Amino acid sequence: MSIADDRLVAASPVGRAARAEARILVRARSAAGSPMLRAAAVLSAHAAAFAVIYVLAFALRFDGRVPAVVAASARATLPLVVGLKLLAVLATGTYRGWWRTPALADLVALVECAGLGSLAAAIALLLPSLGGPRVPRSVLVIDGLGTVGLLCGARVALRMARERYYPLLTPGRGTRALVVGAGEAGAALVRAVQGRPELGLRVVGIVDDEPRAAGRVVAGVRVLGGTDRLEALASRRRAEVVLIPTPSVPPRQVRELVDGCNAAGLRAQVVPGVDALLSGRVSVRPRDVAIEDLLGREPVRFVGASVGRFLSGKGVLVTGAAGSIGSEICRQALAFGPRRIVLLDTNENGLFYLERELRGLAPGTVIVPVVASVRDACRLRLVLDEHRPEVVFHAAAHKHVPMMEANPAAAVANNVLGTRTVVDEAIRAGVEAMVLISTDKAVNPTSVMGATKRLAELYVQSRASRSGTRLVAVRFGNVLGSNGSVVPTFQEQIRRGGPVTVTHPEMTRYFMTIPEASQLVLQAGALGRGGEIFVLDMGRPVRIVDLARDLIRLSGLSDGDIEIAYTGLRPGEKLFEELHGPGEPLDATRHPKIFVARSAPPDPEAVSATIDRLASQLDHPPEAVVSALAAALPEFRPRPARPSPREPSPAVMALTA
Repeated sequence: MSIADDRLVAASPVGRAARAEARILVRARSAAGSPMLRAAAVLSAHAAAFAVIYVLAFALRFDGRVPAVVAASARATLPLVVGLKLLAVLATGTYRGWWRTPALADLVALVECAGLGSLAAAIALLLPSLGGPRVPRSVLVIDGLGTVGLLCGARVALRMARERYYPLLTPGRGTRALVVGAGEAGAALVRAVQGRPELGLRVVGIVDDEPRAAGRVVAGVRVLGGTDRLEALASRRRAEVVLIPTPSVPPRQVRELVDGCNAAGLRAQVVPGVDALLSGRVSVRPRDVAIEDLLGREPVRFVGASVGRFLSGKGVLVTGAAGSIGSEICRQALAFGPRRIVLLDTNENGLFYLERELRGLAPGTVIVPVVASVRDACRLRLVLDEHRPEVVFHAAAHKHVPMMEANPAAAVANNVLGTRTVVDEAIRAGVEAMVLISTDKAVNPTSVMGATKRLAELYVQSRASRSGTRLVAVRFGNVLGSNGSVVPTFQEQIRRGGPVTVTHPEMTRYFMTIPEASQLVLQAGALGRGGEIFVLDMGRPVRIVDLARDLIRLSGLSDGDIEIAYTGLRPGEKLFEELHGPGEPLDATRHPKIFVARSAPPDPEAVSATIDRLASQLDHPPEAVVSALAAALPEFRPRPARPSPREPSPAVMALTA
């Protein structure tokens, strides 16, 4: 639309009515706090605008000189016309929402609403049987067209004012930003930023590596060139931040963009969930680039209906609830409306803060903190009998590999005997489902921690075949950001100025985020029939040294600023982790990213006897406990620490490329 067209619309009756409605709506939005008050204010604005457009239709039909008889008819029929149009607005619900960013489908709905109201008014006024005042047909046509223009024009005018004219009137305000990508995701991001001036951002250009895109105008913003000229383009446009829409921009390119931004003195930010942004379900919220944006793996998706059936209205017990995984399981479970969540942990401070947080998230769910150990069978029995949960998530475990190497008895007592207690008491209490959180270190274990988690898996599988409780295990790799994990350790070392300590240049690990791990646990509980070990498709393994370098870059530094020191493998550590063993082929499930590690069910009597023999050795020296653990689990191969080479081998470079 040209400037001349804008002036014609503004001078027309529809334009004047649209401006009147827009002014009333702006005042109403600032004054109305509750949804009911906002709805009343919006409907009042519609009523006033409908009245204005109806009167203007008479004035336009008679060139401003309306006969007295016709004017009397207008006054008499005004309440009927306005009332019928309001009924149409209420019936179609077009008074709700999407004032910021109306789309084509929204405008079609408005046309249908205006047509319905105008048709109802025309029928009421033209039917002779009603005996009401006569209204010229031409007035009804003008009024109908004006109503369409009013409903659509007010919203389009508001969007144009927010996205196009407001930034022109405030050229000095807002952080100047470049957007990566001229495709659909980039265009959606540009429009979303333009529609949200409160974000304090102003898009001044788009960068795209497609040569044919250069010079194009997308959502009113010009494509300046490729990302290889990022520094020059940012300097020319005085940009301070680069916005990266994910997941449309792959992690490898995100890593390159972060490097380029660091070199140019720019801040890189990502906008997650652009697929939701395109559908209008969420608004744009840029954030700094995080390490999970660089992992190169697709996130896990919920199959929400099955999880809802699994948890809705039920009692849930989470052991290890104050930990990273346990607390996130609680948060995500709340979204499905359980009647009660019992938080069980020995960490009273962690429980205190978690209970306070969860009470604010879901007032309708009963939150019960319980300070107890999974090794205390009597206490656990009392908790299960009192709260009668249908679902148990067993996240309590000792998980730190080097510490458990030095304290093998504690690992066996908590990870093996504690799991046995939880399983036995859950079966005795008639729990519907119990989910064990396991680890990839349980596959061909070389550490005490991995061996104890493997024994826990075997016990779950052995009891599943003879139990009415659905017992399953979930096995996944390292979790980003969990307590004591490598990422917080690296970040703290970077804050201190280094060095960043990496045990071995060839060490690789599978990684996932805490929310993903928790989603998998909930999903496994919904999918499991009993006895399964669920495994996530976690993509490619990540070299730990590459993770360290990425974190250094995300901190705005270069490899030369922070030293990376190799310290050698610690006792029990492996260079490469595995998600399933050679005798565990993977079977697909209904979830595209979740598999089942198929294996023959173990003999229940043999597993119980093995654990009993192991439990009898816990009072012996650590070496005797480790020997007993190796005897109990023949696949366990204890591994001492060994020094590391200085450079990664070509094989590992190819594996993680």
